[in-house]
Amino acid sequence: MQCALYDTGRCRSCQWIELPVSEQLTAKMSDLRSLLEGLPVAEWCAPVSGPEAGFRNKAKMVVSGSVEKPLLGMLHRDGTPEDLTGCPLYPPSFAPVFSALNPFIARAGLTPYNVERKRGELKYLLLTESQHTGEMMLRFVLRSEAKLAQLRTALPWLQAQVPQLKVISANIQPVHMAIMEGETEIFLTEQQALAERFNQVPLWIRPQSFFQTNPKVASDLYATARDWVRALPVAHMWDLFCGVGGFGLHCATPQMRLTGIEIAPEAIASASQSAAELGLTRLHFQALDSTAFATDQGEIPDLVLVNPPRRGIGKALCDYLSQMAPPFIVYSSCNAQTMAKDFRQLPGYRIARVQLFDMFPHTAHYEVLTLLERCPR
Repeated sequence: MQCALYDTGRCRSCQWIELPVSEQLTAKMSDLRSLLEGLPVAEWCAPVSGPEAGFRNKAKMVVSGSVEKPLLGMLHRDGTPEDLTGCPLYPPSFAPVFSALNPFIARAGLTPYNVERKRGELKYLLLTESQHTGEMMLRFVLRSEAKLAQLRTALPWLQAQVPQLKVISANIQPVHMAIMEGETEIFLTEQQALAERFNQVPLWIRPQSFFQTNPKVASDLYATARDWVRALPVAHMWDLFCGVGGFGLHCATPQMRLTGIEIAPEAIASASQSAAELGLTRLHFQALDSTAFATDQGEIPDLVLVNPPRRGIGKALCDYLSQMAPPFIVYSSCNAQTMAKDFRQLPGYRIARVQLFDMFPHTAHYEVLTLLERCPR
């Protein structure tokens, strides 16, 4: 992949961009093998990759510059802004949105936030696209509600320029810290979610709920988990850290009982809506802490699927799973280091299958899907 930002030294986020993708995959597989050294793996599946460019469905842009000449991109460590609207990781459909946003910021009088002076209102722009419908969600992250009236007044012009913008909101983040968003979300459109679809499974993207940024590879990841789970004797399943329900909704059958647990209420609302659309009446999603839920249950499911944040599932949940001893665990990880640490705290299980998913090409990061089976006693 060619990138003018990288070639001129203006952005180094894609640190592996000079390596062919085949070499990137080899290096990632080597890293994964080293992390799982000493833990016997019955089957190493071939790594899965996707497009090299234009694959992201989301842009997170720091807004800097002036209200007349805003700049969308990032800030270097020294505070120097960098325009990232030409990043080749974004699909071509993002370009007209970025072009319309520059004059719109001036029209709405949204002064970019100045980190050094702690002044201004507009901190970030968060743009997300549904691969299924082509519709988009745009979120303005503001320091306060001071400019909300101006934003509302100017919105019809932006919607006329970019009709695919169907969900628009203002997120209020008043703290002077490098935090992307605050708790308050104010919708500026009647529509409040984007419809997405992976492998004929309906999913919903809402503000403040996590959704994978690489749709092609995420779709393959969910389909693989589905195939693994449906090949096992599973009648009752837990989906912990379930997000919008991508894994559980793919794995479930009309006969299966499934409980999905996620701390974010917005994600649970999305998962519940998808289950209703599929007519899956034995799926139950709850907004709870996954570890607290699991350790408070008496019934043992046939399979526990976990998809934790980068910190992993941790010792408390590992200890409980070891004690509870479900026959199968499917572990999806975005951080193989903490995953490997967790595996070493699950001594009653063996690794039946491992597969790497290259969700983040041109970087050292990757996702892993692993099937654990309880060791015979």
